[in-house]
Amino acid sequence: MKKNGIRDSGLGIRVSAASIVAAAIGIGAAAQPPGQLGYDDTPMQPGGRWHIHDGKRPQPPVVTPGVKNADPVPPPSDATVLIGTRDDLGAWQMTDGAPATWTMKGGVVETGKGLMRTKAEFTDFQLHVEFATPTTVKGDGQGRGNSGVFLLGKFEVQVLDSYNNPTYPDGQAAAMYGQHPPLVNASRPPGEWQTYDIVFTAPRFAQARLDKPAIATVFHNSVVVHNGDAFWGPTANRKIDPYTPDTAKGPITLQDHGNPVWYRNVWIRPIADRESAGR
Repeated sequence: MKKNGIRDSGLGIRVSAASIVAAAIGIGAAAQPPGQLGYDDTPMQPGGRWHIHDGKRPQPPVVTPGVKNADPVPPPSDATVLIGTRDDLGAWQMTDGAPATWTMKGGVVETGKGLMRTKAEFTDFQLHVEFATPTTVKGDGQGRGNSGVFLLGKFEVQVLDSYNNPTYPDGQAAAMYGQHPPLVNASRPPGEWQTYDIVFTAPRFAQARLDKPAIATVFHNSVVVHNGDAFWGPTANRKIDPYTPDTAKGPITLQDHGNPVWYRNVWIRPIADRESAGR
């Protein structure tokens, strides 16, 4: 059965027609040099051990996740559904404020031209995202199923087809892009629905100076891949941007990188800290 140009065979997603565009956009990943996994001419990460996008960095070990979820994971009763079963992108807009132009059919959104962001802005939250990359594999490295989930519009958790697809480790699926590779590679095969469950704490500022960095715990297909890891700053291609007070709050942004990627069942639960909640 076809939905949105996707053939659901019961084993995953097949693409009837798709094109891969190699060019990257400024805040996302760049194409790798031919025959090279990463870069050795980028700045060093804090600590001075690895370059940003260092191809010599060890690849995360592969872990096969447990039983796959063929059906969407139901949201809890207090969640705000951002992408649900109805073909409605009313919670979204393009980054310039124009109405969302990505295609949605049957509760599935396909990446389109430009970045799509939520109208609402958030600070601390639990975020659930389901995505799929094409079964018909084209390209390799960063040119294969590339997209991204940007927390507060600034901090990217990379979306990529990382099943038997080496790339620089801090740019593979579930990486805190350009900063921390996932602890393990828990990717499913191309075409299967995958999940990110993210618990995020926004950065804190005191008198316009950074007091606490942004923190993320991430589960990829129910496997923990980041355990309270701190972002060194907003993520970017070949660099790490500095913290500024405007990074304390922002939208959820989904990235167009010229590759077909599908999203469904995206929901969010704002989290109140215990002190402000009086508990």
